Amino acid sequence: MLVLSRKKDEKIVIGDSITLMVIEIRGDKVRLGIEAPRDVTVHREEVYEAIKRENTPDTKQS
Repeated sequence: MLVLSRKKDEKIVIGDSITLMVIEIRGDKVRLGIEAPRDVTVHREEVYEAIKRENTPDTKQS
């Protein structure tokens, strides 16, 4: 895992088409702005995990 420090209004660039920007830092919360192509899906981790669970076929046999 790469760990970077950024201040407000500083950016991180991923590849040629994704940019993360620190919008606000308030206490223990950081607001990020994400610029990515429309064909790149961006989710919070808990939403992504819920989508994966929803799309995984139930393997239990009755």
